[in-house]
Amino acid sequence: MLKNLFILFIVISISQFAWGQLRTEARYEIDAKRLGVFYTSEEAMPRAREFKRIDSSYYVGWLYEGAYRYERAADYRGFKLAAEQLQKAFNLLYNDYKKDITNRTNVFEIFYSKYQLRQDFDYLGYQLMNAYSNMERPDLVWNHLQLCKEINHQQETYSDTYCYLAWTVHRNRFYTKDKYSFLKNSIAKNEAYANSLLDSAQQKMRADAKLNDQMFGSDYYENNISSVWHYRSILYSYQLNIPKATEIYNQLKSTYYFPKNNYATFCVVQGKFREAAFYYEQAKQEDMGDKRLNESYYYSSILNVYRAQPKVGVQEIQDIISANGTTPGFGWYNLALARTLSYDGQIAAAQKHALAAEQFKEIHRGTTLGQSHYDFTGALLQLVLKEKEINQLKFMNRGWWYSFSSLAKLARLTIEKYGLQFLIINQLAENPERELVVYKLFSTENTVCYDEIWYLIKDFSTNFFLKEYEEYAKTDDRPKLNKYYEYFIAKLNLEKGNTREALKHLNNILESEDIDVDYEGLFLARVYLAYAQCMTAGGRKDVTKKYLNMAYKEYPQLIPFAPQKISMRLHATATTDGQLEILENLKNKNINWQDNSKSSEAIDVYIKFGQVENYPTVSFETSYNGEIIVINQTFSYKSTTDAANDLALYIFNIGDVEKSFNMNDTKGNLYSQND
Repeated sequence: MLKNLFILFIVISISQFAWGQLRTEARYEIDAKRLGVFYTSEEAMPRAREFKRIDSSYYVGWLYEGAYRYERAADYRGFKLAAEQLQKAFNLLYNDYKKDITNRTNVFEIFYSKYQLRQDFDYLGYQLMNAYSNMERPDLVWNHLQLCKEINHQQETYSDTYCYLAWTVHRNRFYTKDKYSFLKNSIAKNEAYANSLLDSAQQKMRADAKLNDQMFGSDYYENNISSVWHYRSILYSYQLNIPKATEIYNQLKSTYYFPKNNYATFCVVQGKFREAAFYYEQAKQEDMGDKRLNESYYYSSILNVYRAQPKVGVQEIQDIISANGTTPGFGWYNLALARTLSYDGQIAAAQKHALAAEQFKEIHRGTTLGQSHYDFTGALLQLVLKEKEINQLKFMNRGWWYSFSSLAKLARLTIEKYGLQFLIINQLAENPERELVVYKLFSTENTVCYDEIWYLIKDFSTNFFLKEYEEYAKTDDRPKLNKYYEYFIAKLNLEKGNTREALKHLNNILESEDIDVDYEGLFLARVYLAYAQCMTAGGRKDVTKKYLNMAYKEYPQLIPFAPQKISMRLHATATTDGQLEILENLKNKNINWQDNSKSSEAIDVYIKFGQVENYPTVSFETSYNGEIIVINQTFSYKSTTDAANDLALYIFNIGDVEKSFNMNDTKGNLYSQND
């Protein structure tokens, strides 16, 4: 019996030795064949399959397939498949080579003898962390990073364990321990925890530097500390700690890590829109390296709304959607396009893109913006669009109040509006960040424009929000934003009927020299519209007309959705029944048409009818006090009703004309031709 056991032991030992020899030879073969093939290259997948056939217990084949799949993933399923491969690779690497990757040394020969293993672990740890993050699984991210922290790799080129721990806490700051066990129970405590993790990142970097500097003779800490600064800048910006954030960004400006997009948003936070536009343009030129939302396009589209240039924003977002297709970021870009179309007065087109965003399953990778931000932005955009659809209905038919079909549609739209308000109220009730991110203007995590926030609060508790914004005006230390708080205070007082108090704040704004007319056209137009409301309440019709016209000059697309009728003078001659019908339908819009007396305050509208290649055409142009506002354009039409409806919007610079003509007889101004 003992003899048989001994023989069995000998056979097993020889077999294990032989298998070990074969496995070692197989791994040597894999290591030789992987030379020159990067993890994410086109060759990675066929190589991965080959490596698995040679030795499926070796981590390399799993690493190559996981990295290949990760690089090409664009949805939850793609990242899940990548994560499965990467996790298998991580487990095999850790189990087989734990001693090699955990060994901390200052001896170059020892360190370099296992350099490929160390490099693979560093890259693998980073990729797996990102795969779980893109699956919106912070619990798995945290558990993975805890193991990386235990391994304590001494040269983190990719993985940055403590920085990503801090990022994970910050990205989920609005949750509590009940949701994820690694969190604290308030936003303030989570932010403090994230800061402390960045302190740990610096401590680890100093400890790593003691070893690495002795081997490589370089300043490891100085060369890598900017990654910590990068995450500190995110935390300080979110906390609106302007002095500390400014200090960190100034340090980052001289490094490779300087985040132009983040800095541009930091400029927006301070009301420095011109500087923000410059850095967003710089950020657009940078290759993101993977499929993700390029925030610079999303946020610069909001700046184009502020600049009263929604058409520029529309074109730019359309271009990025065409270039990227339905990859991560598609939903955010559709929200941006819906907004810019909305502020260009193209309500139906805007609603189409808002719906596209709602139906798209967005992947929020490489950003602190998550699903809650996405859902809130979409819901608020829908509310704004519903409000504008109601106003457009009233504008397009001045007799809407005695039209059964208009009243029925208005009732339906109003019910839908109330439904959206109820949805948003519930979202805000569950949002612990609403004070800092939603109500307080221009926060780093705010994904809507300040003008949309007015649509959010105007039908709710006026006294509550008046108190809130009066407090913000006193305590917010961002000087360029004080005028925005004054505007909100004025509007809230108007809601309460306190015209005198509203005028006081509006006069303060208009007397200010701190308005950049090139970048704050929307703000200036909104102030003029509010001033016109005050003048109407005081019975001063001529002053009302003046400020409505000034608003038209700044941002004509806003006027059809404003509560008051603008005064216009029509200069046109009709010679056919169709032309007369167009003019008659145009006069049915909710516009205060004036006679042609030059003494009255009004916008001049010049219209000329013509024909090109048997197609009837309309040329139009508008001016105010001799200054052209809507430039001369021409469009063709088939239906006189459609022509009148289109023209009613075109004279407010809404949308684009169907077809332009370079005709000699319509170049330049139309004054002499139509007056």
